[in-house]
Amino acid sequence: MLTIYDQLPDGLLDCDARHLHEILPGPSLIHLPGLHPEALFVSVLLHGNETTGWDAVRELLRKYQRRGLPRAMCLFIGNVEAARHAQRHLPGQPDYNRIWTADEATPEHRMAQHLLGELARLDLFAAVDVHNNTGKNPHYACVNRLEPDYLHLASLFSRTVVYFIKPDTVMSMAMAQFCPAVTIECGQPGVPQGMLHVLEFIDACLHLDHFPDHPVAAKELDLFHTVATVKIPLQLEFGFGEQGGDLCLLPDIDRLNFNELPAGTAFGQVREADFMPFDVRDEQGREASQRYFEINDRWVQTRVPVMPSMLTLDLDVIRQDCLCYLMERLALT
Repeated sequence: MLTIYDQLPDGLLDCDARHLHEILPGPSLIHLPGLHPEALFVSVLLHGNETTGWDAVRELLRKYQRRGLPRAMCLFIGNVEAARHAQRHLPGQPDYNRIWTADEATPEHRMAQHLLGELARLDLFAAVDVHNNTGKNPHYACVNRLEPDYLHLASLFSRTVVYFIKPDTVMSMAMAQFCPAVTIECGQPGVPQGMLHVLEFIDACLHLDHFPDHPVAAKELDLFHTVATVKIPLQLEFGFGEQGGDLCLLPDIDRLNFNELPAGTAFGQVREADFMPFDVRDEQGREASQRYFEINDRWVQTRVPVMPSMLTLDLDVIRQDCLCYLMERLALT
């Protein structure tokens, strides 16, 4: 499934995300030379409806089209077919940010291993995977290791940094075996400020000569640790406001993102008073619903203080991925 190029295909920069399929046959890796040979790896469109990364890269490459890049770049353009239809992924496809381990034998998993094999032969400086959110979230960066280079890279994008180790099938986790790697979350697609922020960040990475030798100071980061994933069972009928069925989530639930919520904060109401509608798993995959939530007079409430991220009003995203992640503040030592 992977096509590899040694230069930009003709007309590529004229295509928005929905028209990339007219030039690219599928997932594509493009090697671009630069003044510094140690390459920056950039991944866009792992989710076909998250277009800010491609919009930013298009503008960046136009900027350097005549004078050349300050550093070599390896550009991976992911789910081209899903982008054609403005979907996260198509029916029958796996999530392209859940395929980066060799534990399944789908064509997409094989493509991911092919790509990683190609990258293992290269001298990589850093890796950046660009994503959008569907709910209201600030711009933030995610790392899977707490080593100084990773935190320096993340802080170049935002002082808000999230550390997680689950799910462990994401691209940034796989890229961490080669170089400092970060996932950047740049708000909702189609927002000019998000595109400009990503463009400026990737441009800064291209100009970065090396990572500082000193650790990142604690005062320079708001660091959070993802401690649990909250999912809604597939068989459950749910919605927002009065349209919920078994579970009625708050109609503006995404306003809770990145707020430190006290115990007793409501997420929604259930139809049956003794029914826990959330499947919560900690980092070790253990069931943890009763640790974080309880039912009071049919309201689903937090049992302990938590900070959620990635809450969304998109029912499809909730079904395909999760309702949210739960985080706790993490102090740098």
